[in-house]
Amino acid sequence: MASSLTKDSVGSVPEKTFFGHPRGLANLFMTEMWERYSFYGMRALLVLYLATNVADGGLGMKDATAVAIYSVYNAMVYLLALPGGWLGDRVWGARKATAIAGTVIMAGHFLLAVPADISFFIGLAFIAAGSGVLKANISTMVGQLYTEKNDPRRDGGFTIFYMGINLGAFFAPLTIGWVGQKINWHLGFAMAGVGMAIGLICFFLGFRHLNEESTKVPSPLSDDERSAMIRKALIWLGVAAAAYAIVGLSGAFSLDWVLWPLTVLGLLLPTWYLFRIKRDKDLSAMEQSRMSGYIWFFVAAAAFWAIYDQTGSVLSLFAKNNTESTLFGFEFPASWFQSLNPLFVMALAPIFAMLWVALFKRNKEPSTLSKFAAALVLVGGSFGVMMVAQGMAVGDVKVSPMWLVAVYFMQTVGELCLSPVGLSLTTKLAPEKYASQMMGVWFLAVTAGDSVIALLQLVGAPTDTQGWFASQGVIAALAGVAIFMFRRKVKPLMGGVN
Repeated sequence: MASSLTKDSVGSVPEKTFFGHPRGLANLFMTEMWERYSFYGMRALLVLYLATNVADGGLGMKDATAVAIYSVYNAMVYLLALPGGWLGDRVWGARKATAIAGTVIMAGHFLLAVPADISFFIGLAFIAAGSGVLKANISTMVGQLYTEKNDPRRDGGFTIFYMGINLGAFFAPLTIGWVGQKINWHLGFAMAGVGMAIGLICFFLGFRHLNEESTKVPSPLSDDERSAMIRKALIWLGVAAAAYAIVGLSGAFSLDWVLWPLTVLGLLLPTWYLFRIKRDKDLSAMEQSRMSGYIWFFVAAAAFWAIYDQTGSVLSLFAKNNTESTLFGFEFPASWFQSLNPLFVMALAPIFAMLWVALFKRNKEPSTLSKFAAALVLVGGSFGVMMVAQGMAVGDVKVSPMWLVAVYFMQTVGELCLSPVGLSLTTKLAPEKYASQMMGVWFLAVTAGDSVIALLQLVGAPTDTQGWFASQGVIAALAGVAIFMFRRKVKPLMGGVN
């Protein structure tokens, strides 16, 4: 993205700006763009590498195992956003947390570049942990750039920041994906590490442009709290180490001993956290009611993300095994399909923003419930399209790339109906006591959805069948219809929030 630094005057002091916004936004924009470049570039290769034969440089895993690993990894990224926010609020502050997280992510990518199984899985753990912490804190620093809560530039600043996410996500598969598939898998993973390194440089160079609030710990742990946390962490770490030592010494250890506990955790923790908030006696009757309404949206979002996040796993394998890799005479690797979603988001997001405003002015804007219902019907319909495509891919027959283009387009339209709306709704329905934590709760919907897919893979559900796509598509579409039909019963629970 070309630089467009200008100078504005605040009083008599000239201030460098970035598209009229605080100068620090440029550094956070570049940091996030390169971090997303590394994240989505690696993710575009992950399942393909896991499922590729050892003779071709991959790990030679079964498709089901590869999908399960991908789903668990993705679930952990969003699960760890919750403790990531806690670390920023109570231990490090947003700036230090982001710096540490970026360094851990970079190390993780370079570990993937080492051709050894153990370093590969340690690298995945590093990237998941670092991404969760960074995700929770870098957005906080964007907000801190605007010292006035009602600064009219605030929404525009987050829009620019959001474009950085999609720019990184768009270019990553085109470059890292191509290098990984066409030249060398580990070179591709190393490119992701270089991307994160560039992001860190942008971040460190921009320290002087960030708000000093980003260095402060909003609610630091007391000495007693810190001691108690360390003691509990060591106890749980000791229990886990002892359990896995016993399993290892008995000769029974396998990858399932990692995947199963993480999958169960990804299902139980979001459920426990939601009901913990719901049952909090400090909540008013109105807040209790709103949390009851929010659970509907949370379940709907989990169902949506369960299907949507298969773009990088099940659909990636379909692209590799069952889809033509040429279009208009041009040949491309399967990982390039991962660039379609960010491309569609960048093209459609401004249109949707203008559409909602135009409908609001005419008093015809759909309710939040209707938007969620439309998102579920669309994502369910996309798997209906996949059911047909899977049926056509019989034997050695490969289908046109346009089938996947259509699927990605439908899912992106669904995403624009659900994701930004869900973020906004979360802030509106959040009880005052949990105002900050509820954003982490929203991300737990992704964790729950991905964990369901991992669970299905661990119990042996085949992904390369029409039944896989048909069953999930029908469930999602019916869930959307149900939400629309029962919207009048759910709306009163929302306490006046639309």
